[in-house]
Amino acid sequence: MRSQVTVSWGDPFSTYTFDLEEVQPMPHELARNWLDEQFSFMGCAPIRPTGKVLTVDKILSVAEAAGPERFRDADHRPWAMAFSRAVSAALAKPVVSIDVPGQSITY
Repeated sequence: MRSQVTVSWGDPFSTYTFDLEEVQPMPHELARNWLDEQFSFMGCAPIRPTGKVLTVDKILSVAEAAGPERFRDADHRPWAMAFSRAVSAALAKPVVSIDVPGQSITY
């Protein structure tokens, strides 16, 4: 079964795919905690007027705050892989596509 996370900034030159086939899955609770930590560390704010932050909101906010550099640059590869593992585990989906400018996630 295919397992990957794709993060896109709207054009083919700013689309990054991370293959998770041979990567150890991240436990669900650890994934949620990792996303929470990154959401706080990057200074992300709730996007809903109620202040409630859904998992998909965290994923989109963290990806946007990180910017394409964190997904593109080899120096940040460990972070990008941790993000991908956390996304896959938190959503419990093997294939996830994140459209940052469109603020959407499909699986």
